[in-house]
Amino acid sequence: MKKTRGIALAVAIAISGMLVCGCSKDTAQEVYFLNFKPEIAEVYETKVAPAFNAENPGYTLKVVTAASGTYEQTLKSETAKSNPPVIFQTNGPVGLANSKNDAASLDNTEFYKLLADKTMALKLDGYVAAIPYAVEGYGIIYNDAIMRAYFALPNKAVSISSAEEINNFATLKAVVEDMQKNADALGIKGVFASTSMSAGNQWRWQTHTVNVPLFYEFSEKDPSNSPLTTGLASSTFTFKYNENFKNLMDLYTNNSLTAKTLLGSKSVDDAMAEFALGQCAMVQNGNWAAAQILGVAGNKVASEDIKFLPLYMGIPGEENAGLCVGTENYLCINKNASPEAQKGADVFLTWLFSSETGKKLVSNDLMFITPFNSFKAEDLPADPLSQQVSIWMNKPGITSVAWTFNAIPSEEWKNAFGSALLSYFEGKTDWASVVKVAQDQWTSEWNIKNAK
Repeated sequence: MKKTRGIALAVAIAISGMLVCGCSKDTAQEVYFLNFKPEIAEVYETKVAPAFNAENPGYTLKVVTAASGTYEQTLKSETAKSNPPVIFQTNGPVGLANSKNDAASLDNTEFYKLLADKTMALKLDGYVAAIPYAVEGYGIIYNDAIMRAYFALPNKAVSISSAEEINNFATLKAVVEDMQKNADALGIKGVFASTSMSAGNQWRWQTHTVNVPLFYEFSEKDPSNSPLTTGLASSTFTFKYNENFKNLMDLYTNNSLTAKTLLGSKSVDDAMAEFALGQCAMVQNGNWAAAQILGVAGNKVASEDIKFLPLYMGIPGEENAGLCVGTENYLCINKNASPEAQKGADVFLTWLFSSETGKKLVSNDLMFITPFNSFKAEDLPADPLSQQVSIWMNKPGITSVAWTFNAIPSEEWKNAFGSALLSYFEGKTDWASVVKVAQDQWTSEWNIKNAK
């Protein structure tokens, strides 16, 4: 009898303990995260979720990943369900505006407290609604082994002795054009990789390169505001620095291993393979390209030789400008999910970006450069371009060029501008026509987007 009572008492205590700590697997609060990036889905599912669940027994992380190119559609259908995702991603102010009925206030979350620069957060009606989780940078990637070979040439036409001394367009142009003349001696087919202009591959130019003219025009239009905020409110884009943009695009296409008439058939993958195989010395892309370069079969570029230069175009003051740095990657918490689920979302995000386990997963597996004060220099991803972004962000006297392309009013503008660029490269239209498309389409698309 005593033994039976003892067993009963032990079971009761065990059950009570599970209820108090929330450790029962059956009663754990589910944290449903709708992931945007298919390329890291496996990391979330096989590494992040098990680690979080093990260290936070009151919760269980559920990760669902939308197929490439279908996130907005998937988000819309999933948020309409009775058990919606509690964590979702948005790509900037335009995406957040589409989720204004779902994004909760994050002002009082532990996750928001981790953000080093609070101005990077996006707001809706005065409250913090989206927090950036990964900072990225892009510019001109160069192979320093080829650059060193060029600067060692006895007949080089420039006085500088290393790529690190290039700090404006005039110097860049002089180096590139002289390298092109010495292509055979350097063992390359051209200085720049292909300017990929096939369908779906124009984003490096009609979004990323045009960011520089956007940044400077909207910075000058209202110096008291961020260029992104000014751009979002601007019904006109005069393309003041169109000649500077043309400077760089002409440099790319006049000193490339691919003829201009063939650019419409070239993809980003083609360009990155050309760089990885040592067929060229330079290619425009971002830090996310490091793994792609190093992963190309037959790669000839050593990790330590993969470095960055800013997008120099000849704009006054560019000697003090760094890489284009910013983010399209923001996290939101769904206000229509249960309060318990919202709390779980805060617990997970805080764990991911501040716990020792979470930070290692972020740096080594997800490979994010984060904007959180919980990360130190030793927590940075080990890939060479992420390291380069950090170096450029911390150079004395250098200011990063903020991502302003999120102000572009629509994908239709990008596509129209990209098509006009291709026509120009192919000799079917003049530069004035490209500028007119950029100006007219901006106003047209802005009016559609902001129609009352």
